[in-house]
Amino acid sequence: MTTLNMRSAVNSTSATKFIEEISIIIVAKDLTPTMMSQDFLKFSGIIPKEWELSQQPVLNPNLAKLNFTNGISINAQPRTINISESLGNKRLEDLAIYSVASKYIEKLPHAEYIGLSFSPKILIPFPTAPQSVRQYITGNLLGTGAWKKIGKVPVQAGINLMYLLDRCQLTINISEARLQQPQKQPLTAILFAGNFNYNVNVEATQENRVAQVTKFLNNWKTDLEEFREIVNQKFLGSGSQDSVQSIGETSLFPGQTL
Repeated sequence: MTTLNMRSAVNSTSATKFIEEISIIIVAKDLTPTMMSQDFLKFSGIIPKEWELSQQPVLNPNLAKLNFTNGISINAQPRTINISESLGNKRLEDLAIYSVASKYIEKLPHAEYIGLSFSPKILIPFPTAPQSVRQYITGNLLGTGAWKKIGKVPVQAGINLMYLLDRCQLTINISEARLQQPQKQPLTAILFAGNFNYNVNVEATQENRVAQVTKFLNNWKTDLEEFREIVNQKFLGSGSQDSVQSIGETSLFPGQTL
């Protein structure tokens, strides 16, 4: 597939907006899902009292799941709480995810924190050129090989990449995805899922553990900006120096050019 064809494929997505979601995952030894009731979150001040659930919550010893009408989701499993938010057209300063995570750490200073991860996702639908996603992953990113010619249909693949940054480890998964639409056919999409992993020094004092996890949390905007730049310039745009082919040169984010 030529660069021109891939650019056309990206341009065809303009009618269907890309989807962006971010998650903050806090890991602590003594965290249990039963602690994550809506009443606890509201009475402790972790979430505002006026927040409303969008569906019936789940709360048991193995799982807590709360989805709110403002786009915030809180899922907890033993040792882990995952706070997610869909960005849509929100500005960064209007997002609630940082406030929820920060207040959680503030209200539970005695938890045995182990680590924190910031996980951004970018999902780009291809409504008119669904084949471009698979061809990009198996052609541009993986190159040629006899392994492609097995079976009756083109091979489907996903890629896991690992990078060591100055402040943490970053992993990026690139895969083909299906975007469900109400009363419509699913759309083929490409999913870029990142994970900035921070480890707390478990030998540190309790006070120092809280300080570490708070410091890691404060990197979320830097992490998001870097992830956006990597996806835009290293994978989707002309910033990729070691790939002859490219999906396209159209920036995903307003005010950004490649």
